[in-house]
Amino acid sequence: MKAIEIEAPGGPEVLQIAELPLPRPGKGQVQVKVHAAGVNRPDILQRQGGYPPPPGTPLTPGLEIAGKVVALGENVARYRIGDDVCALVPGGGYAEYCVVAEDNALPVPKGFSMIEAAAIPETYFTVWTNVFDRARLQPGETILIHGGSSGIGTTAIQLAKAFGATVVVTAGSDEKCAECLGLGADVAINYRTLDFVEDLKARSIAPDVILDMVGGDYVARNLRCIALNGRIVNIAFQKGSKVEVDLLPVMLKRLTLTGSTLRPRSVTEKAEIARSLEAKVWPLLAAGRCKPVIFKTFPLADAAGAHRLMESSQHVGKIILTV
Repeated sequence: MKAIEIEAPGGPEVLQIAELPLPRPGKGQVQVKVHAAGVNRPDILQRQGGYPPPPGTPLTPGLEIAGKVVALGENVARYRIGDDVCALVPGGGYAEYCVVAEDNALPVPKGFSMIEAAAIPETYFTVWTNVFDRARLQPGETILIHGGSSGIGTTAIQLAKAFGATVVVTAGSDEKCAECLGLGADVAINYRTLDFVEDLKARSIAPDVILDMVGGDYVARNLRCIALNGRIVNIAFQKGSKVEVDLLPVMLKRLTLTGSTLRPRSVTEKAEIARSLEAKVWPLLAAGRCKPVIFKTFPLADAAGAHRLMESSQHVGKIILTV
């Protein structure tokens, strides 16, 4: 099969198309002929040499796919050959074929194209487990989403609104702020022209939950603006994870600081998230109340172009490879 190899750690140019052995499904796995694969920030970190795949995982990058089941391993109970699925995978998505744990795959939502379905798993699994499981966002609460125009951000806006929250976002331009408002955000703050802490204070807004993928100086700033009993969830540290910060607000405001990564989790843990998504979010997708935002697609052979676009941060929503 054709797949993307990382020749050596480096820039986008190290992503090269190659002929690799066809992966075979093992016990509890299905083999999927990939139609589309999502591009995510962890793929860039892996390409740069900073995020190695878990042991036993293909070296080919790619954490989410959509396609058709073409072969079954032992003890597969739910899916049959010919079924359309989207799936979260620990690696191997940038390829013509990918092996998927049956419990980490979900049916393509009704009315969705393969390209749209490939944009779902990584962001929806991430947002659900962090915003709703760890941060326990409740109807009527306010959430602040940093990076509102990203794939994670556009997903979090729609899900938080669907479950009755007030949504505030930060984004890097007036155009991106407008896109976020169009998706349902109640307030959008251009972080290049405004201090989000001061802007929230002027609006008398104190978020109950903060979803942060920035880190760095945002850690202390989050502590300043969050409400009593607030929950801050870090899912990435684009500005660095090592910071000097006064933790006194954690005591005074009775805060919860938490975070998580998705890729290293077990198949069983990811399956629990999948079951929650199918029960609570798949009906929203089928009803058109939530939908991934697709910015641009690239052919598999131009994975380097997709990475260049993502690193430019000029996109809103998801970047997808078509196979």
